[in-house]
Amino acid sequence: MGNSVYPVPSAGASYSSQPPASASSVLLDGQLVTASSITTSVTGTGAPWLLYANGAGPTTITIAGTPYTVTAGSTVGTSAYTGSQSVTVNGPTAAPSTFSASTMPSNSYWNSVIYGNGYFVAVQRSATTAGAYSTNGTTWTASTMPSSSNWYSVTYGNGKFVAVAISTSSGAYSTNGTTWTASTMSASSGWYGVTYGNGYYVAVANSSTVSASSTDGINWTARTLPNSNSWEAVTYGNGYFVAVADSTTVGAYSTNGTSWTASTMPSASYWIGVGYGNGYFVAVAYGTTTAGAYSTNGTTWTASTMPSSSNWTGVTYGNGYFVAVANGTTAGAYSTNATTWTALTMPSSSNWSSVTYGNGYFVAVSQTTSASAYYAFPSLPVAYGIYNGATVRA
Repeated sequence: MGNSVYPVPSAGASYSSQPPASASSVLLDGQLVTASSITTSVTGTGAPWLLYANGAGPTTITIAGTPYTVTAGSTVGTSAYTGSQSVTVNGPTAAPSTFSASTMPSNSYWNSVIYGNGYFVAVQRSATTAGAYSTNGTTWTASTMPSSSNWYSVTYGNGKFVAVAISTSSGAYSTNGTTWTASTMSASSGWYGVTYGNGYYVAVANSSTVSASSTDGINWTARTLPNSNSWEAVTYGNGYFVAVADSTTVGAYSTNGTSWTASTMPSASYWIGVGYGNGYFVAVAYGTTTAGAYSTNGTTWTASTMPSSSNWTGVTYGNGYFVAVANGTTAGAYSTNATTWTALTMPSSSNWSSVTYGNGYFVAVSQTTSASAYYAFPSLPVAYGIYNGATVRA
């Protein structure tokens, strides 16, 4: 019933609006799905228009320079319009430029954060039993890890949080994010990254060919990476496990978490963070660089440019956005397409180490301080419609 001119084709969604009873015809309908605005032209027939929007906040629809604010789920009448008119639909409030500060329960070396089952969970690597959890990403409560280890990475999947540590065979799992039980890794190694996907927990180790997989997050089996590198991080998406390493062009991918194949990164950078979302793998590099990279299949990579030369450490995806954080700076960044990046500002110049998304919030943690941060982008999608309306203004 209408002309679906949005969303962008890659979003894979469409929308056909149901006009109000007083509307005579549909002039425009669509959804803001991967971007918060669209500009197009609409032809009027001399009648007032009815504007509709339904999203997470007020939507501004500007017609020929005149803005109309449409609250969620409402319809607004306009003046009469004749002929082709420029129309811009702007979704809820533009993205803020800064994260907001929050505080971890102790001044520890918080190195990794993840979201799952209603909880944000963080671990730290300063050889203590300190962990932390949060139900909202803004206030945190201390938890206790099962041993005094350098906990380095945490993931969530299949009902469990799973953590690994460096320079040890220590592992840990939790079914609630608040209490932890010890497990044993397949080798005493520098476990730097862990992820979950396709029924497997998968971990990679630094300065070796060592990897490991587990079907339950408790019992681990040794696996072999294609090269002896300083493997830093691993993620899962679209049927692939993908690992990155520092100071090399060598990456790796696996379709099953047990056997690995080498891939090639676009530069010999200190690749330290990798994430997946919206059909893209995205990697960021440490070492005062603007190096970024993206891949649609986890096997071949293309270079991208970060918005500043910083020590980029972590990247995640949520709510239509990739978000990255950096170490020793206030620099952050976001991207809606995995290829081009816009600067964000962290609330302090801290050693931001990891970022995750859940429950409407991006949440970041920091090394060497009690600093943490949270951030909420506008929620998408926003459905909108423009209709030929009644003969009098609503």
